[in-house]
Amino acid sequence: MILTGLDAILNVEDARRAARRRLPRGLFEYVDRGAEDENAIGGNRRDLDAVKLAPSVLVDVSQRTQEAEVLGRKQSSPLVIAPTAVAGLVWRDGEIALARAAAAAGIPFCVSTQSITSIERIAAESGAELWFQLYVWKNRERTLALLDRAWAAGARTLVLTVDTAVGPNREYNLRNGFGIPLKPSLRAGIDLALHPRWTCEVLLRSLIASGVPTYAHYPDEFRTQLGRVSLSDEMSLATDVTWEDVALLRKRWQGKLVLKGVLRVDDARKAAEHGADAIVVSNHGARNLDCAPGPVEVLPAIVDAVGDRLAILADSGVRRGADIARFLALGASGVLIGRATLYGVAIAGEAGARRVLDLLRNELSITMGMLGVRSLSELPGCLAPLPAGQAPRQAAIKAGAAT
Repeated sequence: MILTGLDAILNVEDARRAARRRLPRGLFEYVDRGAEDENAIGGNRRDLDAVKLAPSVLVDVSQRTQEAEVLGRKQSSPLVIAPTAVAGLVWRDGEIALARAAAAAGIPFCVSTQSITSIERIAAESGAELWFQLYVWKNRERTLALLDRAWAAGARTLVLTVDTAVGPNREYNLRNGFGIPLKPSLRAGIDLALHPRWTCEVLLRSLIASGVPTYAHYPDEFRTQLGRVSLSDEMSLATDVTWEDVALLRKRWQGKLVLKGVLRVDDARKAAEHGADAIVVSNHGARNLDCAPGPVEVLPAIVDAVGDRLAILADSGVRRGADIARFLALGASGVLIGRATLYGVAIAGEAGARRVLDLLRNELSITMGMLGVRSLSELPGCLAPLPAGQAPRQAAIKAGAAT
């Protein structure tokens, strides 16, 4: 039997290859690639692959559950769909498609500040549990007004991204002509012509329905088409965000507060001291700082230091259910998925995202069965001892991260 359509998507890499065929090169590379020399992307993969899980045998695994408690709420799996800025470009109304897939899977969807679809519309049309990701604008009053808007729309978890103080160096976007603001060029025109399905089904439909896309969460008087520069510097992302801003957000936000992008023990401790409910140990999917450590390298030390004071989530580089198991075995209580579900939504909207989530959950279930565990809480007991040659490096990492 020859598999066709979504049935032919058997893993995240299959979805990635299909998304690469469908999307214009510039847009796909924006989703898929990293920063500078892109060493960190390979590093994330190598670090995850180095985490070995040893199975217990002769265990009855006929009744396995992926039920998890994430930030005090029980859900069907430990996953959260991470915030991404271009979901509405890879598929028409892509944020709504992702949110609906999250709702079907019983997991939260995190809406980005730079979403092309408003949180109000996502809430109305998806029925998902929504988190809201925040980039701080230079004008703090407008930032606080955005918090009120997210709360009014039903978001009860705020995710402050803390690892993007300045714009990253992504040289491939200069070469392929893709960037924000969008700039017309001969290269871009050829790219669109070579991808007629995306051009017709996403770009042209969006242009006919609502014109050139905009960032939906910017105030009306400052909302510009993605092809133009910002009308005001006060809506630029702030480069002076400090712990004082965290204290301000903690005072203003009534729900859960999460800091995303923590890679140091001292910062994790400060997060706990400033009232954060959780952190995400993440290197932004290797998209920001190419010399940053991967989350696997620092997660154990952070869990040891503050695991009893706040919830610890992780992301970056997940491609298999076994990767989810690895992060949980290292001490994370939940895992954010970014690129994987973007690949899915790029090829088939909500159905594509649901396919990817189903694949990851099935792989996690198989991994649990092979390991002889019946619940996620048993995974830390599966960590295999490090080979002798790796032990000093792990100790050095832990000592360094503790400073």
